Amino acid sequence: MAVISMAVIAGFVGISASSAHAETLAEALAEAYGTNPDLVAERSRVRAVDEQVPQALSNWRPQVTLSGRYGVRKLDRDFATGGSTDRTDQPQSVGVAVTQNVFRGFRTEAETERAENRVAAARSNLIGTEQSVLLEGVVGYVTVLRDTAVLELRVNNVSVIEQQLQATRDRFEVGELTRTDVAQAESRLARAVADRTTAEANLETSRAAYRKAIGRDPVDLQQPGLPSNLPTSEADALAAAAANNPNVVFADFNERAARSDIELRRGELLPTVTLDATVDRDKDISGSDIEDTEAALTARLSVPLYQSGAVYSRIREAKQTASQRLSELAVRKREAEQDASDAWEDFRASQARITSFESEVRAQEVAFEGVQQEAQVGSRTVLDVLDAEQELLDARVNLVSARRDLIVSGYSLLSAVGKLTAQDLELAVDLYDPTRNFGTVRNKLFGSDIVDE
Repeated sequence: MAVISMAVIAGFVGISASSAHAETLAEALAEAYGTNPDLVAERSRVRAVDEQVPQALSNWRPQVTLSGRYGVRKLDRDFATGGSTDRTDQPQSVGVAVTQNVFRGFRTEAETERAENRVAAARSNLIGTEQSVLLEGVVGYVTVLRDTAVLELRVNNVSVIEQQLQATRDRFEVGELTRTDVAQAESRLARAVADRTTAEANLETSRAAYRKAIGRDPVDLQQPGLPSNLPTSEADALAAAAANNPNVVFADFNERAARSDIELRRGELLPTVTLDATVDRDKDISGSDIEDTEAALTARLSVPLYQSGAVYSRIREAKQTASQRLSELAVRKREAEQDASDAWEDFRASQARITSFESEVRAQEVAFEGVQQEAQVGSRTVLDVLDAEQELLDARVNLVSARRDLIVSGYSLLSAVGKLTAQDLELAVDLYDPTRNFGTVRNKLFGSDIVDE
């Protein structure tokens, strides 16, 4: 048993690591990066937020309107002195009107700045979603590996106890052992079978979680190592988290957008200047066929004097919102630093647990072999052997779980410092570039077609 089980533990092996087509963690994460629906949906949301910038910039551009009119007019006129006249006209008109904002109280600049900050905030949310998707993929991947290894240990344990039970029965038949010894072995076998059943269920659950995270069934998974770009100290982790954690970046740009909103509301107190240009042509198809063409250029100045206090209320509201966003930024920084600290300590603890469990496994192996030898000379009971075997099994299961936890804690630490992205992991994928759609739509004047990336 010792040789078989340690083969399972030694590499925290995959489902079939010897296969030439074994799937690596990087390949699984690349699949999740390209197909995960949560990530695809968040990319669409970012592209939707991109449209706020051209909407704001549109206030710099003119509005052009074409109008036309056509009708039939009939006039019947009766004279007091007698007689009458009938007349039918067909009035037609066509006109073009152009309206151009000249000054809007700096609201266009503020609205554009607010939109750009919202775009930046949306991109940070996208990074947060990307990190969540990739971390979910890591957890799903190594959990399948763990549960596969645990199941192999449980299956092997059932086989070993079955052999022990048979040997106990044989010795009972010749009078070397008692019925109690047989019952103890039977009880331990029943427990081992129950543990195997639980392990089978756990593996099916972890396989389902893998399918959700990656989008396909786990096949021939290989044991991954720790990421190479981990922080080297807790101080480095805290500094990176405060600067790069997506929640912090989102809160930062959200606060900037709120400050832009204050300027936008203040602009409502300032004058506006607008130019209006019109060209109209009227034609009356009648006996005289009269045509009139009129062109006009008008400058309009509007100075707000009193708006019932509503504008000042909106300014105060915007200031309170900006204050709220600033406090939220401070909260997000503290949370990010705490998460980074917790992740660092969990990572260090995971390393220490592996060292302890490796020592425990070695000690339990020695103890188990000693109990077996002592049982052969009658100084140990069957229950002693079963207990020693169970303690060794528990130590090996703990070691397998600790190896899984170490990988998860390493990638969780990367996530806490904002470095769990496809680019940072150097995944073999076409990286999604959120600036591509932004550059396309920023100054787009016509067209309603969208780009799905």
